[in-house]
Amino acid sequence: MSTSQRIAFLGLGVMGAPMAGHLARAGHTVTGYNRTASRAQAWLGKYRGEGLDVAIAATPAEAAAGQDVVVTCVGNDRDLAEVVLGEAGALAAMREGALFIDHTTVSPAMARRIAEAASARAIDALDAPVSGGQAGAENGRLAIMCGGSEPAMERARPVMAAYGARMVHVGEAGAGQATKAVNQICIAGTLAGLAEGVRFAQAAGLDMASVLEAISGGAAQSWQMDNRWATMAAGEFDFGFAIDWMRKDLAIALEEARKIGLDLPVTELVDGFYAEVQAQGGARQDTSALIRHLPEAGA
Repeated sequence: MSTSQRIAFLGLGVMGAPMAGHLARAGHTVTGYNRTASRAQAWLGKYRGEGLDVAIAATPAEAAAGQDVVVTCVGNDRDLAEVVLGEAGALAAMREGALFIDHTTVSPAMARRIAEAASARAIDALDAPVSGGQAGAENGRLAIMCGGSEPAMERARPVMAAYGARMVHVGEAGAGQATKAVNQICIAGTLAGLAEGVRFAQAAGLDMASVLEAISGGAAQSWQMDNRWATMAAGEFDFGFAIDWMRKDLAIALEEARKIGLDLPVTELVDGFYAEVQAQGGARQDTSALIRHLPEAGA
């Protein structure tokens, strides 16, 4: 397979737009598609303005036809089913032997459904949800957890290297999505502890910068602490990964847990806290806005 490939990228939102741009900058020919046409036009203008080999299509099928690789990064199970399996979906238009990579966070069942449909058309498929948020997508530093066959994984590696800092094959179809559920469960618990730590430090009248310096070099350190302590303390939440999307992901995790007979009491609790913040108007704020469910010191 040549280094430069023909790639369709379906979903040019906050995550997908920079990811597709990285592919174009890596020398691939990229055709984009987005259900909101104005976003596709904005993406086209940005990367064509850099002199890159990019185009846009009116439908997923039009974008996918004849391509070596089709990549998706959309919203949820329903969105993915429409874009891939729908009447004007990508899969029916893909050529035999092509590669399909999905970066959407969806249910493992949806990932397996698409993998079966792809296999019937002799197409390699990989469910490959990502972690790292908007900054990770823009900086090309995403962590990618991948489910599917070994051959699909090996074919996908040089494509995903354009925007992925870490790519791990975790198992067969659906395993990538199950691993993303683990990721979100861990993030939810970490943010809950961080929010309470910030509120405690504020109520105790501590110097927030000094506290961060003191504890971030020890066992409490985390990505969330390094990147969200200061903004949490300042009440700044208009960036990053939206609470709406986190609750969608936690719903997947909780549903999968129910299927295997497992209770996730902390995750259920944090999901309830997020519901409170949504009700306060924080649906589109970063997940660190979880702290809003806790009263401010002296309130």
